[in-house]
Amino acid sequence: MKPNIIKDKSKLFALRVIKLCKYLFNDKKEFVMSKQFLRAGTSIGANINEAICSISKKEFLSKMYISYKEANESQYWLELLKDANYISEEEFNSFNYDCNEIIKILSSITKSTRENLNS
Repeated sequence: MKPNIIKDKSKLFALRVIKLCKYLFNDKKEFVMSKQFLRAGTSIGANINEAICSISKKEFLSKMYISYKEANESQYWLELLKDANYISEEEFNSFNYDCNEIIKILSSITKSTRENLNS
């Protein structure tokens, strides 16, 4: 099977999100922002997997765009967690770097898919 970079990156990101949220729940007793971050961060890969199984290019684009929006939302929750001092600057930078990579890839995928649909 051919490697799928965005699928692999989103899964690794989701696993990191899960680990961070376990820490935030158990050690920091932070439940609200971390639950939102958990939902958004794991939703990226779930929607990518749905896109891969889509029955049309329009459906593919829709699911990939939802993934893009979830990645942007994840970035927002990361910023709040950092600004509220639940995660360190170093933790934020590491997660933010990975999230930015995912956003750039999804942006490219959605842009090229839109262009292909319009041609």
